[in-house]
Amino acid sequence: MEQVADGDRDAFSALYDVAASRAFGIALRLLRNPALAEEVAQDAMVELWRTAARYDPGRGSVETWTLTIAHRRAVDRVRRDRAGKERDLEDARASTISFDATAETATRHTDIRGCLLSLTDLQRQAVVLAFYEGYSYPEVAALLEVTLPTIKAPIRDGLRRLRDCLTPVGAA
Repeated sequence: MEQVADGDRDAFSALYDVAASRAFGIALRLLRNPALAEEVAQDAMVELWRTAARYDPGRGSVETWTLTIAHRRAVDRVRRDRAGKERDLEDARASTISFDATAETATRHTDIRGCLLSLTDLQRQAVVLAFYEGYSYPEVAALLEVTLPTIKAPIRDGLRRLRDCLTPVGAA
């Protein structure tokens, strides 16, 4: 390991020949996917090369150290993949909820349009001006060229008809 820490490529090549298959084996046991296990074992060997100077023979053998690195890399990969799947699932749920809400809103708008068509012209114009375009009752009366008392009844009656039209049968 001292030679590997000094940058000796031949020493690392010899270490690689011995340790890479064991790193692959431990990664394969955790990941159960040969391609991912190969990638993790390769990452572990690169880390072994980069951190060789930190190896402490008093804490364990080179083999134990190598397998520990490979095991940590495999566990990290499992966690990252699991987090990615959970994120994808959450995104799919959010997309479905958004689609459902959009579909429900579109259906509701279609229902409202249909109910508005069931009103008289004066009721429909007054309700649309007051509740969809934001005009006050006096402004609605002025726009429709009628007196204020004359516009209140069509708005009130139009709103009742809309409520009855939009309330499902049997709902309070």
